[in-house]
Amino acid sequence: MKAATWTGAVRDFDLFLRAEKNQSVHTRRAYLSDVRQLAVFLEEVDGSAPVPGKASSRGVRAWLVELQKSCGPATRARKLAGARAFFRFLVREGEIAVDPTAGLPLPKIPSRLPRPLSVDDCDALVETPSSDEPARESRPRSEARRQMDALRDLRDRALLELLYGTGIRVGELVALDVRDLDLRAGEVRVLGKGGKERIVPLPALAREALAAWLEARKRPGILAEPLFVSLRPRRDPTPRRLGDRDVRRVLERRGRQAGVRDHVHPHRMRHSYATHLLDMGADLREIQELLGHASLSTTQKYTAVSAEQLRQVYDRAHPRAAARKKPGSRKKRS
Repeated sequence: MKAATWTGAVRDFDLFLRAEKNQSVHTRRAYLSDVRQLAVFLEEVDGSAPVPGKASSRGVRAWLVELQKSCGPATRARKLAGARAFFRFLVREGEIAVDPTAGLPLPKIPSRLPRPLSVDDCDALVETPSSDEPARESRPRSEARRQMDALRDLRDRALLELLYGTGIRVGELVALDVRDLDLRAGEVRVLGKGGKERIVPLPALAREALAAWLEARKRPGILAEPLFVSLRPRRDPTPRRLGDRDVRRVLERRGRQAGVRDHVHPHRMRHSYATHLLDMGADLREIQELLGHASLSTTQKYTAVSAEQLRQVYDRAHPRAAARKKPGSRKKRS
């Protein structure tokens, strides 16, 4: 059997992830990047593996040690998972006999609770109109510019209402097409991890914001299938679908304009959605279905968040909690 080259093996692995495992674009991109990084290390630094079949456990261990200089435990665990999936695929295909990642332990990842935004901060993010940075506001704006700013505000408002009102992932949001919405039924069809489809209810404010965006984008003739598109002028008349980074920039800009001190990113909106639902009495199983979690244990972390918030409220407000913080405040008995 002819030994597979790194390039050919990575290409076949990509096809396997896409066609058989039905992995998301983000997972595929990350895994392929990890395998290519490992290939560069083994070829140039370790010098032991001109082809994947020559990769050794010692070489992979050396790669993981090198990663400690620049990557945290979670990133190293992800990279090892990508390499492990790659070599298991090669074993299955008969390209190699032994998986060099077998037996290598995953780095221990410290548990971290999600950090949701407050309800007031979420409201401010949604309600604050999108505008250019203050430095640009001093320049007079043309009528066309004002119309474009108004259109952008409607788009960003709909985007934020959808993120906070449904808790969907940013990758799920940017993949939405207009046909995935059913505003009459108040639902959105979401394609989640592993190609699993779920129906998520739309709150009234999200339905209103989405209806306003869909109606407004007809005026400049935006008839593309993607639900959220870039409004920057392009030579190509076909509107460009917004990507993950575009959404992150929208949230960062709105966060600055709304005066939100905490760092705002799409997954934090998802944390906020789940935590606020739980605080308002939603059942944990229902939240699991809405978020598209495969395991209830993933959703249960939000119960710890709510318990921690209650403890902080108690420590701030209850007089006995304040007394405990001042052990020297009691008077000595005579």
